[in-house]
Amino acid sequence: MYNSLTRIQNVFGFFTTVAFVVAAIIAASDFTSPRTPSATIKTTNVQVVKGRPHYYSTKKEEYAIIKFSLDADLSSLFTWNTKQLFVYITAEWPAPPVGDSMNQTNKAVIWDSIITSPSADYLSNLGPATLKKLKRSAEGKSIDPSRGKLSFKNQKPKYQISHPTGKIAETDDVTLHVHYNVQPWVGMLTWNQNFDFGRWKKMGQGISKAFELPAIKKKDAEKSK
Repeated sequence: MYNSLTRIQNVFGFFTTVAFVVAAIIAASDFTSPRTPSATIKTTNVQVVKGRPHYYSTKKEEYAIIKFSLDADLSSLFTWNTKQLFVYITAEWPAPPVGDSMNQTNKAVIWDSIITSPSADYLSNLGPATLKKLKRSAEGKSIDPSRGKLSFKNQKPKYQISHPTGKIAETDDVTLHVHYNVQPWVGMLTWNQNFDFGRWKKMGQGISKAFELPAIKKKDAEKSK
């Protein structure tokens, strides 16, 4: 009845139970750490060009290039359980109603970045000098206070905005939104929230003023033909 296999199964079952309980406690500890992210974003230059936005594009179409300035403080999202932080910016504008589809929104990512915690710097594709500097800045500290603080002026987007119709010029009510995704060592992924939840506060600002995508200049349109 109590042979070696049974004892091994009992030990393994006890070990997995303990590991699960410890993991649950670690994941729950995130709720005790305050989150007070904030961001300010604004456009600095907006252009609409007609051409091939990607090397694999088969035809010319209109696409927008949006430069922006960003000041964000996401340092409160880094705790001892944070593995890395994914930050991205979307351009959003209302879609015209089609049939029964109402209140839909077009969204397109224009920029993104991954910020690792000091304990996960090895996961980034960093050079030896940069990695050494990051490790030095984190010595003696569980959390580097400079992590998650972003400041960009007239930043170029990583991705252009296009639309399946091939038309995007003169689009109204476009806004830029700052988003984040926290990836912990243990626990569930969490995204930016639109409401306060305990010690976790919603993103302060993080939305630009509405703007319009300009029309294509005639000169640019003629050159693209």
